Amino acid sequence: MADAGVVETLLRRIEKVDDGVDSLEVANSLGVDHQVIVGAVKSLQSVGDVISAELRSSKHWELTEEGMEIAENGSHEARVFSSIPLEGLAQSELMKLSFGKIGFSKAMSSKWIRVDKTHEGGPRIFRTVESIEDQVREKLLLVQKGNTSQLEEKEKNELKKRKLLSEVTVKTYWITKGNSFSTTITKQETELTPEMIATGNWKEKKFKPYNFEAMGVAPDSGHLHPLMKVRTQFRQIFLEMGFTEMPTNNFIESSFWNFDSLFQPQQHPARDQHDTFFLSDPALAHEFPQDYLERVKKVHSEGGFGSQGCRSLHFTTHSDDNLIQYPFTPVKYFSIDRVFRNETLDATHLAEFHQIEGVVADYGLTLGDLMGILHQFFTKLGITKLRFKPAYNPYTEPSMEVFSYHEGLKKWVEVGNSGVFRPEMLLPMGLPEDVSVIAWGLSLERPTMIKYGINNIRELVGHKVNLQMVLRQPHMSTGLL
Repeated sequence: MADAGVVETLLRRIEKVDDGVDSLEVANSLGVDHQVIVGAVKSLQSVGDVISAELRSSKHWELTEEGMEIAENGSHEARVFSSIPLEGLAQSELMKLSFGKIGFSKAMSSKWIRVDKTHEGGPRIFRTVESIEDQVREKLLLVQKGNTSQLEEKEKNELKKRKLLSEVTVKTYWITKGNSFSTTITKQETELTPEMIATGNWKEKKFKPYNFEAMGVAPDSGHLHPLMKVRTQFRQIFLEMGFTEMPTNNFIESSFWNFDSLFQPQQHPARDQHDTFFLSDPALAHEFPQDYLERVKKVHSEGGFGSQGCRSLHFTTHSDDNLIQYPFTPVKYFSIDRVFRNETLDATHLAEFHQIEGVVADYGLTLGDLMGILHQFFTKLGITKLRFKPAYNPYTEPSMEVFSYHEGLKKWVEVGNSGVFRPEMLLPMGLPEDVSVIAWGLSLERPTMIKYGINNIRELVGHKVNLQMVLRQPHMSTGLL
């Protein structure tokens, strides 16, 4: 509520007139800031139809800070003229004065002074007239006294150009009596209480009208989970780099696609129930491209393509699928999806997390291509300091762990794993011998990359396109052997 004394004074002013009062004039007459009167108007408007206030806009001229200084002390040019004695003044001495530079230029334009550049002691300034009239100051004093109408528009604009005058828009209220005008203000009730109803005194109360147009309290609403925000950022980076997103949500996979086709030895620890979830129903998977399965079987047990193989036990399966071949075309794919593993939970290990992978297949790709793409990818994430360390993966050779320098921890931390897929894994698919596949992966939940794999390699052998792969290893498999 505004100051009670100001509110009461304003109401008394309104009571004495019939046509209303101007808020700015009231403020000037009371010697208070205009905003104090505006506050009183707002306060009276909130208690009902006591007053009627019409907002009006008007423009007027005001002196700037420099203009007020000139109105008090005189213009720069007039002060320069006053500073020059009859015997003249060295120009160097005049320029030391705060008003010297501007005043000298204006006084020269008005032909009040002259410069003798041939003077023995250096350039010297002399008066050229006996007296002057400081019209600039006189015009500013007129504005200061509220007599701006005596100045022509050209004169106002000249003073405005010199930044001595500014045109200001003033918003005021024209205040008149309302339908419920009174010089005594009764506070309106904003809430009907049980006590009012019980005693019946609500009948004597005045209630503030409801504003059905008012905005209500903003309701609590949901928001994106931080992981989903990061996922969106990763996805956008992949798309900016020209990658295509692969189908996901394929949570259950056979051991053949999850391990065997990745050239992962059958005695590898990841196949053990300590690391992998296995289903009892169905216990076996049967439908595989038979020709491809035989080639994978052979490279595991006997070797091939320059490899000795894994010397694994033979396995058999049945399939009615026919291998469909398509001409190879270079591709770039990525996937972001939930994966699962049989893991004891701690600060850095989860049984369920989001795996992120990128894969590029083309002719003649090298480790240099992989490092270049990794630099581009991580730079877009804001990770610029990278190091690569040789590593081992069953299905990539060479393989590299990716490290970045963490400014907060002041040490190098692992941020991903990568490699070039082995020929033993690619050539059984029927890919051309000079095709290379490079890949890398990491996790949303932590900066280090969990071991990655492929569980959609069936696409590599021609189900939809010649090279469609999902670099995920959900570790949820059906037994094959």
